Amino acid sequence: MQIFEAIWEIVDKKSSAYFDLSDRVWETPEINYEEFRSSAEHLRLLEAEGFKTERNIAGIPTAVMGEAGEDGPVIAVLGEYDALPGLSQEAGVAEQRPVVAGGHGHGCGHNLLGAGSMLAAAAVKDYLAKNGLKGRVRYYGCPAEEGGSSKGFMVRAGVFDDVDIAISWHPAAFSGVNNPISLACSEMNFHFSGRASHAAATPHLGRSALDAVELMNVGVNFLREHMPTTARIHYAITDAGGSAPNVVQAHATVRYLVRARTLPELLSLVARVKRVAEGAAWMTETTMRQEIISGDANLVGNEPLEECMHAQLERLGPPAFDEADRSTARKFQATFTPEDIASSYSRFNLKPKKDEPLCDRIVPLYAGDESMVGSTDVGSVSWVVPTVQMRGATYAIGTPGHSWQLVAQGKLPAAHKGMAHAAKIMAGTAIDLIRNPALVEAAKAEHKERLDGNPFVNPIPDDVMPPILPVPAALDAAE
Repeated sequence: MQIFEAIWEIVDKKSSAYFDLSDRVWETPEINYEEFRSSAEHLRLLEAEGFKTERNIAGIPTAVMGEAGEDGPVIAVLGEYDALPGLSQEAGVAEQRPVVAGGHGHGCGHNLLGAGSMLAAAAVKDYLAKNGLKGRVRYYGCPAEEGGSSKGFMVRAGVFDDVDIAISWHPAAFSGVNNPISLACSEMNFHFSGRASHAAATPHLGRSALDAVELMNVGVNFLREHMPTTARIHYAITDAGGSAPNVVQAHATVRYLVRARTLPELLSLVARVKRVAEGAAWMTETTMRQEIISGDANLVGNEPLEECMHAQLERLGPPAFDEADRSTARKFQATFTPEDIASSYSRFNLKPKKDEPLCDRIVPLYAGDESMVGSTDVGSVSWVVPTVQMRGATYAIGTPGHSWQLVAQGKLPAAHKGMAHAAKIMAGTAIDLIRNPALVEAAKAEHKERLDGNPFVNPIPDDVMPPILPVPAALDAAE
């Protein structure tokens, strides 16, 4: 127990600088592949901590890495810092009040995720040096998790090939290691091209790309009855071909996000969706071009790592929220629907408790409703490296994901406490692994067994590149 108390103490001593980092990232929300300021803030603190740093990881300007230690196992701690569009919101205010109309906001808590992961890595670095232990800890600053799949591109580039274990977390309403289940996904555009014409005088000469999009959507909606119940399909028309109804639309684009429980199921379902698109093109005498944008693999679990991390949670207990934290959380809960709160409990298979504005417990190992899952690019990492992640309580129970309420809670004391709590768990897990080589080997053995006969197929084809943007001149000069 003294070992873990020592690493927790290091986290406490360092936490203030990382709360500041999290808040600075919250204040400059940047979306996929635009996280230039956020990644620069992470890089500066890595350098101040004495990490050996690298930037432009896998050719992505906003991906960074810091390493410390020598010899021994390589433990990677994964962080993120991308925001979501359209979720600008003032901090600490329990009513919708954008800072910038239409601006971005940290509606998934990635400002906390990145800072908390780096705090854990920094604590491990100091612990290794103080105790003369062999081992290397790496912090990976990973951009563009929200539909950008940067970790999939990083996996493809071999970034994790020499990593022994990967550790991560995600802000949540409850603290625990839940079911390691996520949906494999593929995001793609279907571009239809037709022929413009006067919609009244010569409609027979036109070939409507918008008709093709609408027919495709109808076809996919009929497909839903004949796909696995765990699969999900979403779409958005990103180009309707124009705003003039008296012109037959010569071009139109629909973006699809296809999700399935496993990679083989995903690849099969994507092929079926593509055939629907081809059928829509045939019916309208248009042409169709498919463009894959990104994709994530499903999570591969690892029992030795999950049991190790859960043991850390049991040792430490839940975050130490106080009555002021709970009072503020109640104000946010007043903006939720009863269904929001019920869903929050249901997601972890928990029985609701009366007047529980913040998590006051550690949820059982593997708690979780298997039907209420999304996708994450951590899944792609878990196919090439034994991986474990936890959920860390940082916001009021019932907070809808990707909402202004989540953004508003991102700088509260409760968020900071939950972030530091998660950092202690991740750091303790890393030290446990470094001190117990047999545990690392057990994790590797199970990982190999789980993948036996299931080769990894990256959902991102080799010819698909991330949408790299140039570094803004002002930031480039500052570097």
